[in-house]
Amino acid sequence: MSQKRILIVDDEPRLVHLVREILLATGYEVLAISSGARAIETAAVEQPDLILLDLMLPGEIDGYEVARRIREFSLVPIIMLTAKVREADMLHGFETGADDYITKPFSSKELLARIGAVLKRTEGEKALDTTKLECGCLKIDLARRLVSMQGFEIVLTPTEYKLLHELALHANQVMLHEQLLAAVWGPEYRDDLEYLRTYIRHLRQKIEPDPAHPKWIIRVRGVGYMLTCPERAVLVSPAVDTRLPAS
Repeated sequence: MSQKRILIVDDEPRLVHLVREILLATGYEVLAISSGARAIETAAVEQPDLILLDLMLPGEIDGYEVARRIREFSLVPIIMLTAKVREADMLHGFETGADDYITKPFSSKELLARIGAVLKRTEGEKALDTTKLECGCLKIDLARRLVSMQGFEIVLTPTEYKLLHELALHANQVMLHEQLLAAVWGPEYRDDLEYLRTYIRHLRQKIEPDPAHPKWIIRVRGVGYMLTCPERAVLVSPAVDTRLPAS
C-alpha cells in the first residue's frame, strides 16, 4: 500500500512543524502550505489523500472559501482545524465541504484517530462498491461513486456519499440513528446526533426537489432515517451499462 499524502494548510509555523513531525513519524507523506490560494492550487496539482485545513488563514481566502473551491473539483477528505467551537461555525464548515473538525489545541492521539477514521471510511467504501443501485430516478454508481438524479450528476462530499450509500443499501428500511453514525463515522460517534442531522440536511438540499418537504430521505422521529423508493430498490450488475448520458 502506497503512503498516504496529507496536505497541511495553516499559517502557524510551530503548529505546522509539530503536525508534520507527528504525521511523518506515523508514515504519512506531508505537504504544507500557508495560504488559501496556494492550497487550492496544490490540492489540484498534487491530489493529496486528505487535507488538514485551518479556518483562519491570512489574506482574502479563508478556510471556508478554500474548502468550497476545492469541492468544485475534488472530493478529497477535508478535516478543518479551528479554535472556534461555536455550532454555527461547525455547521458552516460542513456546508462548505468539511468531513470532520478538530478543535485547537488537540493531542497527537486525537489528530491521528481523526485522520485514520476519515481515511478508513473513504477507503473502505471503495473496496465495497461493486454494483449500481437504482431507486426511481435516483441512481448510484457504487463502483465509480457517482450519484445522479433524473440524469444530472450530483456532487457529494465523501461523507455525504457514504451516508447516502448506507441509506441506499437499506432502501425502504428505517436505519437507527446509532446504526448510521457507527457505519458512516465509526462506533465512537454513535451518540453524535448533530453530525447526522447536519449531513441529512445537506443531502436533502442536494437531492430533494423541495428539501423542506422531503420525499426521499424520511425522518422517523426518535428512531432514525429511511431512503424511500417508489419501487423496490434494484441492485444492477456491473455488466449492465447504466452510464449517465453524455451532457
